[in-house]
Amino acid sequence: MLPFSSLGIHILILETITTSTRLVGQITGHMGKPSSNTPPAAKYANLPLIPPYLPPGKHELTYGVNFASAGSGALTETFQGLVIDLKTQLIYFRDVAKSLRKKLGDAEAKALISKAVYLFHTGGNDYGYFLTPNTTVYQAFTKEQFVDMVVGNLTHTIKEIYKQGGRKFGILKLGNLGCLPSSKALIPGNTGACFEEYTDLAKLHNIVLSEALEELENKLTGLKLAKHEFNTSTTKITNNPEKYGFKEVDIGCCGSGPYNGILSCGGKRGIREYTLCSDPNEYWFFDSSHLTDKANGLIAKEIWSGSHKINSPYNLKQLFEA
Repeated sequence: MLPFSSLGIHILILETITTSTRLVGQITGHMGKPSSNTPPAAKYANLPLIPPYLPPGKHELTYGVNFASAGSGALTETFQGLVIDLKTQLIYFRDVAKSLRKKLGDAEAKALISKAVYLFHTGGNDYGYFLTPNTTVYQAFTKEQFVDMVVGNLTHTIKEIYKQGGRKFGILKLGNLGCLPSSKALIPGNTGACFEEYTDLAKLHNIVLSEALEELENKLTGLKLAKHEFNTSTTKITNNPEKYGFKEVDIGCCGSGPYNGILSCGGKRGIREYTLCSDPNEYWFFDSSHLTDKANGLIAKEIWSGSHKINSPYNLKQLFEA
């Protein structure tokens, strides 16, 4: 199970890249249901398709690049081989910065890196890994210690990009990970309850991350952050689904098992049988842990131009313009 994701900027659940009118940078974590290569938030910014970093061959990176591949982890140990950790993504970013200097010259590359926007949404996969039964990580650390490690790796990555000249960062906090279909499916005989241990980790993550980001804002001159309260924006919709045209906010459109909480959609992950709903637009979740395109679009709009109740001190549109 590769938990949370979703939103839009390649699925604004980002990965690592940059963005201004030219370079878009994201560092995030997710394994989503892609229907389009141009995420909603990138469309709001009038950016073209944002390419992944890894495919072979030469790519036009002037408008941005996505450093994660299906998913991201703050820690190198997280689901190794299935997600790309932030340390590796940072290496990719440095390679891109080097290639930009070679192509554009030092002065223009420096200006581009400074104007770019770097998007992050990561941590969900790390906490899913932490709660995997019998992992050595679970046995070796307390929840508080593990959250400190995840947030520490994230803020370290921000500081390293800052050293390279990056100044604008969009940061998504975590949603209620315990209410994902994949999380609910872990509770035997579940009648609707969320997986509280997973929810508690996400809440603790958001608290620690907020404190760490405030410290960075106080220490790093010129740093600009657009912090999005992901749990607040999603809860606003899922608490009143009919208003937004959703009929189902607990069960995935595609998958198997309780709540369609088993990631079997497509029959290519060891489990061949799965169910698929007739209209994904009526569902909040597409599969066991990822939102539908419609849900992603709604959240992307909140991230782009939502109020300061859920975006501080900037929303993403204001960050682009700053």
